[in-house]
Amino acid sequence: MKILLVEPSYKNKYPPLGLMKLSTYHKLKGDFIQFIKGCDPKLKQEQWDRIYISTLFTFYWSITLKTILYYINSVNSPRDIYVGGVMATLLGDEIEKETGATVIRGLLKNPGILDSDNKYIIDELIPDYQILNDINYDYPLKDSYLTYATRGCPNRCSFCAVYKIEPDFIHYLPLKKQILGIEEIYGSKHDLVLLDNNVMASKHFKKIINDILDLGFHKGAKLNNKLRRVDFNQGTDANYLTSKKMSLLAKTAIKPLRIAFDNIAMQDTYVSKIKLARDNGILNLSNYVLYNYKDTPEDFYMRLQINVQLNEELGTKIYSFPMKYIPLNAKDRSYIGKHWNKKILRGIQCILLATRGLIGPRREFFQAAFGSNFKEFLQIVYMPEDYIINRRKHENNGAFDWLNRYKKLTKNEKSTFINIIARNNRFIKEDVSQLSSFKLKKLLSHYMQT
Repeated sequence: MKILLVEPSYKNKYPPLGLMKLSTYHKLKGDFIQFIKGCDPKLKQEQWDRIYISTLFTFYWSITLKTILYYINSVNSPRDIYVGGVMATLLGDEIEKETGATVIRGLLKNPGILDSDNKYIIDELIPDYQILNDINYDYPLKDSYLTYATRGCPNRCSFCAVYKIEPDFIHYLPLKKQILGIEEIYGSKHDLVLLDNNVMASKHFKKIINDILDLGFHKGAKLNNKLRRVDFNQGTDANYLTSKKMSLLAKTAIKPLRIAFDNIAMQDTYVSKIKLARDNGILNLSNYVLYNYKDTPEDFYMRLQINVQLNEELGTKIYSFPMKYIPLNAKDRSYIGKHWNKKILRGIQCILLATRGLIGPRREFFQAAFGSNFKEFLQIVYMPEDYIINRRKHENNGAFDWLNRYKKLTKNEKSTFINIIARNNRFIKEDVSQLSSFKLKKLLSHYMQT
């Protein structure tokens, strides 16, 4: 068979593990394989026996659907296009309706799913790293063993799709077998990236850690004179992080230890686990901060501020990664949570554009980006976009004038201003001229499109 593997052209740091395993599967069958990222005119003109297209988040709906339809005439029938992955599992019915493609929901964890006469369990195959050399795209994590030690998650968090994609929690997968298999074919990889969704919940956690140590990823381990790294990239669940498990983690080359801080109600638990990490010599940490869900902007700011305080108190280095909540079936990123508005969300995005998506551990860095208190945070996110992103450039001209005028608003004027700015981020001259308040006109003139 002549097989085309396609990943849509969104930016991502993880190589497409599902397509890499499918490549191995078809090579074992003796088929011809071609991998491409995005829409390629030359490959579109060819005829393929089967095309596989991977999917990620549902908000990539447009680019993914465009990719499927782009190749629809490159096969004998739309059913010869197989679509799998996160979006395929969550919006499979709609993909089938729009394209006629064959949708694979969940994991390829049983033999015969794709071909009834075949015994291979595709999800257990060694991924084909060779196909990554076929395209002109550099995955930051391609020099890593990408694998799982567990599957699924016992939790059923309403904001998370894991329980739909991997409904059964599997406490242990043969980690050493996977890594040694990759190494035998493709040579040693520098780092170990585990994609487990809740490894802490495994009753075989100690066995997993022993596997990691046996594979050469102990604390201080080096390859080619460079420190190696273990990363449970999807984060660790603070509710399962005991003192014993933390001491086991500390034996490995873990960097960073990722702990989610999804809501302010878990502050005590979160802080206690950060202290436990410090006590075990783990100082490099990363923190996923969910926002735009059931939290408020003030809750969000407080969680970021807590990390800064912990760094000063404990000597840790916690880098925060804010993650905007998007509903599991959303086809774009426009969702606005109950306690949020369009301008605040866009303001945070502008801050993160300037900080490259992360928040460093130092107080001066945090306060420069987000303000020294919640009041200052609101002032920043309500500014015009260019003033937020290029604050130094504008701090002595436009931003200075904007801030002075903003501070002079009365309580009622500020409420009116926020109601206006929350709905729209930019205005034309006609929008502003209709206002009766001179103070609001002058303030909103900073947002006007020329």
